[in-house]
Amino acid sequence: MRAPAKLTILSVAFPLLPVAPGSGGGAEQVLSLLERGIVKAGHRSIVVAAAGSEIVGRLIETPAANWEITEAARLDAQRRHAAAIQRVLDRTPVDLIHFHGLDFHRYLPPDRVPRLATLHLPAAWYPESIFNGAKVQLNCVSQTQASSAPRAGLPVVPNGIDTQRYKYSAEKEQYLLWLGRICPEKGVHLALQAALHLDLPLIIAGPVHPFPDHEIYFEKEIRPLLDSKRRYIGPADGKTKIELLSKASCLLIPSLVAETSSLVAMEALASGTPVIAFRSGALPEIVEHGSTGLVVDSEDEMEAAVGEVSKISSDVCRSTALRRFEASRMIDDYLALYRQIIDSF
Repeated sequence: MRAPAKLTILSVAFPLLPVAPGSGGGAEQVLSLLERGIVKAGHRSIVVAAAGSEIVGRLIETPAANWEITEAARLDAQRRHAAAIQRVLDRTPVDLIHFHGLDFHRYLPPDRVPRLATLHLPAAWYPESIFNGAKVQLNCVSQTQASSAPRAGLPVVPNGIDTQRYKYSAEKEQYLLWLGRICPEKGVHLALQAALHLDLPLIIAGPVHPFPDHEIYFEKEIRPLLDSKRRYIGPADGKTKIELLSKASCLLIPSLVAETSSLVAMEALASGTPVIAFRSGALPEIVEHGSTGLVVDSEDEMEAAVGEVSKISSDVCRSTALRRFEASRMIDDYLALYRQIIDSF
């Protein structure tokens, strides 16, 4: 099967979260960038995603779900996704389907069309069955993630960001920054404890989703450590995030899970802001130790690194981000992978 010059790509998002440039989830941000790139390259884009998504191609909406979703509602969302995918296939010739959701195996259509699934999360979070016999091409987003996958030899397409969206500044203010979802595995409490020990200002920005363990974590582990210098400002919109990243002395990423990538680290570097990160998963692939930040193995090392981070050049952080993380590279890589999969189908 030879890939046509102009492709029609059906992208399928995780059923529960809308896709937009400012999405909170990494997979949704990547899909948004990729979908825009597909259209810009002259191809046709169709996206099955939750209501509220902002798509430049053709959006096929499925009902949005709230965070209080029950298991029955989750299954219903997956069934609605499957039905939407099938409606597209019944009415429109599609060259390839690209899945981005953790639960993509729940709404796979018949394999008469080439299928690709990007593993945005750790390989262990997916059912083993997807690595054994399912006629779906898989790809990873980092070499570290690929090395942990049960199936060897999976292609790797590193994530990218819209580097031009971020404001470069070599003039930094004296506050530490933490950005992301407020949950135990992201190590927010460790960033707070480091800031307290160093007596330095820290800004924490990100949502507390209404999951019981996240809310309990915030109330028991985060709120008691907040004060006039260590502040939680809630979720940050796009403009606020850009400003925070451009002025912070450094970004802290004390993650306690094996990160498959880190868009926020890329965003900080594009802003000329160095990153201090735990040696978790693929973070050492993003942060070049001694050049664009410091990779550490403990809270004590993170505290010591804060005292060294002023030696990191903002210019080097910015130039490295432009060279390594620009979204156009990611988009070109995916288009090449699409053609390879279609040609071999």
